[in-house]
Amino acid sequence: MTRKRLLAALSAFSLQLSTFLAVAADRPNILWLSSEDHGPHMGCYGDKYATTPNVDALAARGMIFRHAWSCAPVCAPARTTLISGLYPPSTGAEHMRSMVALPAGFKMYPQFLRAAGYYCSNNSKEDYNLAKPGQVWDDSSNKGHWKNRAAGQPFFAIFNALASHESQIRTRPHKAVHDPAKVRVPAYHPDTPEVRQDWAQYYDQVSEVDAVAGRHLKELSDAGLADDTIVFYWADHGSGMPRSKRWPCNSGLQVPVVVHFPEKWKHLAPPEYKVGGASDRLISFVDFAPTVLSLAGIEPPKWMQGHAFAGKFITAPQPFIYGFRGRMDERIDCVRSVTDGRYVYLRNFMPHVSQGQHVSYQFETPTTRVWHDLFKAGKTTEAQSLFWRVPKAPEELYDLITDPDEVKNLAASPQHQEVLAKFRSAQAGLATRIRDVGLLPEGEIHSRSAGSAPYTIGHDDAKFPFARVFATADLASSLKADALPELRKRLVDPDSAVRYWAALGVLMRGQDAATAARADLQKALTDPSPFVRIPAAQSLAQHGSQADLDQALPALLEQADQTKGNVFTGIAALNALGKLGPKAAPALAAIQALPTNGPSPDARYNSYVPRLLEDLLTELGGTKPAKGKGDGKKGKKKAE
Repeated sequence: MTRKRLLAALSAFSLQLSTFLAVAADRPNILWLSSEDHGPHMGCYGDKYATTPNVDALAARGMIFRHAWSCAPVCAPARTTLISGLYPPSTGAEHMRSMVALPAGFKMYPQFLRAAGYYCSNNSKEDYNLAKPGQVWDDSSNKGHWKNRAAGQPFFAIFNALASHESQIRTRPHKAVHDPAKVRVPAYHPDTPEVRQDWAQYYDQVSEVDAVAGRHLKELSDAGLADDTIVFYWADHGSGMPRSKRWPCNSGLQVPVVVHFPEKWKHLAPPEYKVGGASDRLISFVDFAPTVLSLAGIEPPKWMQGHAFAGKFITAPQPFIYGFRGRMDERIDCVRSVTDGRYVYLRNFMPHVSQGQHVSYQFETPTTRVWHDLFKAGKTTEAQSLFWRVPKAPEELYDLITDPDEVKNLAASPQHQEVLAKFRSAQAGLATRIRDVGLLPEGEIHSRSAGSAPYTIGHDDAKFPFARVFATADLASSLKADALPELRKRLVDPDSAVRYWAALGVLMRGQDAATAARADLQKALTDPSPFVRIPAAQSLAQHGSQADLDQALPALLEQADQTKGNVFTGIAALNALGKLGPKAAPALAAIQALPTNGPSPDARYNSYVPRLLEDLLTELGGTKPAKGKGDGKKGKKKAE
């Protein structure tokens, strides 16, 4: 290239760059201040026990959202919802610490911002269950900061505070600030010194993250950027206390969301925005990605499932917001929830497992242990027993006005049947719209989507016959006795996920159903899918004869050996073995010899089988499993 042409090219590039930056400069800076594991326990939400002066001051010059849900009651799937603008049950990413692919062509929202000229930094937690489709952030590390952008470049920045995390509630010794005697103990928790200390310490930690937010806001102001920056404060799900974290009711999903629009950018605020005010608009984490794009003047892509609640592309308020629960660490579950701000509806697709399954990380909190011990001793109230009781009600309905602790289930109330039907329809409607692949056994999410993405196969009826799967899951989990004949028929359906739910439906109905369907269950022991064989074997072992137990135990042990299957069959089979109690004792030596690792799509799964083995062997009086071959860290508990 000649010197003249080179200069011309550089000049053109310089002009293009300056034009690009000029357009980008006419966009707001956006700052997100996030924190871990706390609900709206802040002064600006009317909590007089809380000490949160910095976020309260932000709310006084901004606005709070009264009804904001995180969609998931634990960090990884909640943050997956945020980064994608998609419900994780539609992407196969609902399970705690998992990893799946996005469909080809889909992006995470910072990629759209960066293409529009934004400098995007994240300090520092990601924890997504979705593989990143290329470079997402300009900087995602503990050094990530808006200060590192180019001169004149608008920024989008996240700072995440860790001090309120669940693990900090139980850290001892601790210098108390809030008086445990003044704690309001919710109806579902027993009123003991341990519970009061945990709640008081939780409030202490919320004060700490409030102070962190104050430092970031001061830094912004000192840099002269407060008038140019839209600020959000939010927490990643409800409190880290048990029955909040990991459970998709209001106490596990409601989060504080405080927004401030400086005068320059008030035209981008929602129409109800009023300084010092509060919005009754229903918002959730699936709405955050389209909203931040809308604030930046970028039209959200049609595939995003959320709705922008501010900015150029704001949408109308929605009638419902939605939550979900999938596998929580080593324990399998499937729950969907809905609220309109007053009523909360939960659909328990696995009522045969309790809310309080033994998630080992949760049991490190003193409240969990003392609560569990009191329940086992028969010393808990009805409200305090619900967390541990099996079976769960297939449907739950709570009125937050009369029952803010969500302990009085109105699903059977004759006066609330119309309300129940409305919410039941809303839940089914969302599942149908998003093609809820979370109804597949987790291993089949991966096997069916090999070479593709769960979202993609979820929209292909040949690979995922949603209507049949959903109908069978609904029938199975209804616990209606008269559904058994139909469930037996569906044990031979061409699709393995239909057969899986049919087998679970027999298991859920207990001994009488297992006896009536004994021949069907025995046939299911040779089903091509391990996820059908496992509940069939559990049903025979748990509710059948000694001969059935002798036949079923080897089937479960075979699937518990990851080297003969994979991490998903191992998790499922060990959960089933754990339900057998003393009936699993004859297999103690074989369980002791099981490998702690095996085929797994990602290291995020590798701690779950060791945890299950440890719990099972402890219950049966065996010794703890040896560490698996590899990095020697398979059983290490990561902060959640």
